Amino acid sequence: MIAYDPRTWLRPVVQFHRADTFRKLLPLLLVVGLYTWGIGYLELRYLKLTEESFVSNITVMHSILGFALSLLLVFRTNTAYDRWWEGRKLWGQLVNVSRNLAVRVSAYLPEDGATRDFYARCIAIFAHEMRLHLQDQRTAFELVDDDHPELRDMRPDGHVPAQVVKLMQQRLQRLRRDQHIDGDQLIVLNTDLTCFLDICGACERIKNTPIPYTYSAFIKKFIVVYVLTLPMGFVFSLNYWAIPVVMFIFYVLASLELIAEEIEEPFGTDENDLPQEKLAAMIRTNVADILA
Repeated sequence: MIAYDPRTWLRPVVQFHRADTFRKLLPLLLVVGLYTWGIGYLELRYLKLTEESFVSNITVMHSILGFALSLLLVFRTNTAYDRWWEGRKLWGQLVNVSRNLAVRVSAYLPEDGATRDFYARCIAIFAHEMRLHLQDQRTAFELVDDDHPELRDMRPDGHVPAQVVKLMQQRLQRLRRDQHIDGDQLIVLNTDLTCFLDICGACERIKNTPIPYTYSAFIKKFIVVYVLTLPMGFVFSLNYWAIPVVMFIFYVLASLELIAEEIEEPFGTDENDLPQEKLAAMIRTNVADILA
């Protein structure tokens, strides 16, 4: 039985990671705290309102709208996470397809070192270039060398992942024409090559279909109005203790929206995005080992 170390549970609580929402929301939290103090001073010291004032009943609105807001945030977070998880499954599928293609090329062409090296290079390039393509970065062709002159024909201003698959497909047809592989082997390898562009297309669908802006903007406005009206009723029951309470409520609600906003685009370079560079490097290493 593995001994449980409570520090592993407490460490994220006391440490502030660079991707933690507290750092990003700190300026707004200070503004909310200052605003709450101003409302408290205005109602309790300047206007001298009491709990019998009609303003104290505004908390009834919060109890009603709080349930609606929680449902919206749950749906927002789940939708964003579904996009992130689908992107992770697609990259996992790319890892499996890359290994399968490498294993089959190794089994079908055990003596053809040039072809084995060509597919090892192309599979690694595809994963590398698909990452750059999804991140809207210009290709660098870092994995291309003089051993495979046909790779230099790729156009950096085009759809580079599709060009890589095209080169692998052309090599496959040449192998069939020269009778290095039979028809059944051609069908199996062609199926794997088709999966590469299917995966790339599915990732592009996620990237190019963002969550509607109106929905995200509405939730942000809802949170702001909800939080800015909280101090009007809370100061009567909590006095100036309403300051940390309202700040904490804003931190929770805004953090949920911020987390959803970050993970809904899983192919970026933020801390919470998919580790695409790591996955591409793993594909390169695995394929090189299989086709060595």
